[in-house]
Order: sequence, then C-alpha cells, then structure tokens
Amino acid sequence: MTPSAHSAHSILLAGESWTSTATHIKGFDQFPTVTYHNGAKLFLDALKDSRYTIRHMPSHEAQEDFPSTLEGLLAYEAIILSDIGANTLLLHPDTWAKSQRTPNRLKLLREYVAAGGGLMMVGGYLSFQGINGSARFRGTPVEEVLPVTCLPYDDRVEVPEGFTPQVVAAHPLVDGLGTAWPHLLGYNEVQLKPDATLIATVPETGHPLLVAGTYGKGRTLAWTSDMSHHWLPPEFSDWDGNARLWLNCLDWLSSGGE
Repeated sequence: MTPSAHSAHSILLAGESWTSTATHIKGFDQFPTVTYHNGAKLFLDALKDSRYTIRHMPSHEAQEDFPSTLEGLLAYEAIILSDIGANTLLLHPDTWAKSQRTPNRLKLLREYVAAGGGLMMVGGYLSFQGINGSARFRGTPVEEVLPVTCLPYDDRVEVPEGFTPQVVAAHPLVDGLGTAWPHLLGYNEVQLKPDATLIATVPETGHPLLVAGTYGKGRTLAWTSDMSHHWLPPEFSDWDGNARLWLNCLDWLSSGGE
C-alpha cells in the first residue's frame, strides 16, 4: 500500500488514557476504587465537526491493537502519539506474556513517515522521555523521525504559575491564531534538531513548544505541552484557537504525502 491509499481524512490518536486506583479509609474500614480516565475528550470534542475521522485508541488497547504492519499504518493520513510510552508499542502481549517475536512498531512508524505519513507527538507524563525517564523515546526510531531529540532523563517542566506561548515564526500551523495565546501549565523539555522549524516557544526558557520537521516523504510535529489537563487548562481548551491549532496541525501533517 502506498501513501495515496490512506483512508480519506483518517487519523489515529494513540494514548491519552489511564487507570487510577485509590484506597478510601473510613475509620476502621477501607475499600479500594478504580477510575478510568479519558484524556482525549477535549481534543475529540474540539474536532468532532471537522473533516477528519479520528480513531482514538486508548493506551490499554494500543498495546495489542496498534497496527503491526506498514499497510495498517498507511490506512491513516496521520498518527498522533499522546501520553503513551515506547514500551506500550514495543511490548505486544505476544512478546510480553508468550515470549514470541512480534514486529517492532517503532521501526514501522519510521517506515510509515518515510513513505509519506504524518506523525505528531503531543506532550505528557508518558511522552518524549517522560516522568522518571519512563516514556523512553530517546534513541528510538520514533525520535529519529521527530523534529526534536529527547533528554536522557525526566524531561517534565512544571510551570504552576503558567506561561504564555510565544510564536516565533510564520507558519501554516499558526495561521489564524494571532499572538495572544492563553497560558499553559507545563511541558516536556526537548532539544531542537538543526533542520527543524521552530514555530512556538516557552518565553522564559526558549524551550521548543511547537516544532515542525520532515523525514523522507513525510512530515512530523512535536507539541511539547498537553492536549488535556493538567498542563492544558480550561482557558486554553475553551479558547477559539484551540480547535484551530489542532486542525492546522492535521492539515499540515496530512498534506505531506500529496
């Protein structure tokens, strides 16, 4: 299958889900609870009336169901990895539980972009290098195609006081967004590759926030903050430019194979 065989305007979003457990103690008694969280809701709501058909594949499903062939990946115009670590894509249950050989899906993503696909990584605790370095994308084929490199350690930068993104270059990704963006509350620190295009930064540090690049016939993006809470506050998700930003990203990524 070639990039021209992409399903029309079909996007895969992998990640942005997690499960938490809590223990409630009431005097002598205690009981546990389990809560499932879908961090993709704000993103999906913002784009529900767009021309794109977005398949959200939660992290627990992606471990088994994320495409294991280049043909499967090429069914999508663009793929977004958000808050999903490298291990989830590397350790298919057949390898993890049965010691069977399975395709390396990080290498397949590199092939996908080289063939004309679009790949975006969105920041989070399990993006880029992540909390305690556990996202582990440094030195992988995915890092090779991204327009940024990952740090070798925990790369989270918490900004509880908030920062206002600074647009530093004219680019289709920021068309119609102006310069007065709402604040964000954190991001992953990454390093800009020499051939990448830096579009928006964190003002006080100059760290990359939005970066565009190419690899082979495809296009790649890095957005180092979040698509949901806690780094993306209501002021940003309720902003008219929020949906426009994501649409600009998808438009630019999906035009790479044309």
